[in-house]
Amino acid sequence: MRLPVQVEPAGGVPPDVDYRWDADTDILSARVRFAGDLPAAIALAVAGPADLPVTDVPPTMSAEVPLSGAVELEGRDGSWIVLDVEAGHLAGIEVAVWPNVRTLTGLTPPADVEDARIRVAGRKRRGPRGWSATAHEVTTHLTAETDPSERTIHFRLGRPREFRSVRFGRDLLVDIDAQGDLAGLWLLNVPPVPKLT
Repeated sequence: MRLPVQVEPAGGVPPDVDYRWDADTDILSARVRFAGDLPAAIALAVAGPADLPVTDVPPTMSAEVPLSGAVELEGRDGSWIVLDVEAGHLAGIEVAVWPNVRTLTGLTPPADVEDARIRVAGRKRRGPRGWSATAHEVTTHLTAETDPSERTIHFRLGRPREFRSVRFGRDLLVDIDAQGDLAGLWLLNVPPVPKLT
């Protein structure tokens, strides 16, 4: 499994994170608040000019096309995590089907982190509005661990390996290995699961 990402300057304080639990399904969603407010120039790069012939490839998009959509991480045990990507940047995480979660008394988020924006590359597709990027699916080994309060959750992707942690939202971190691939996800200050009434 490989999911290359690029680290870009944060350009300010990491944005706040909105969490949402679906009490009926245990789906947990986390979304950074800058999503939807990206510069118009980036949004145009995603959609492409309306009058662009499908046979033309804009020079600025020939190497990489910003992705807007979903990157689906499928665990070999049937677990499922969806990365929400907007104009090429990681904008949220949805835990659709949980892997087995191990409780660790000493689980704490990394203290040495850098603030940044995370760019995720998509696959190029030519359509009626020009070139865009499509979502894709990655199959990997997914594991999850939490602290006893279930306020800190850490997902590991693939085999254990060394990584550095990067904060792209006030309560969201990613682990990136030495090859620049996504190695893990941290969800911090997760609200409790709402009780059904």
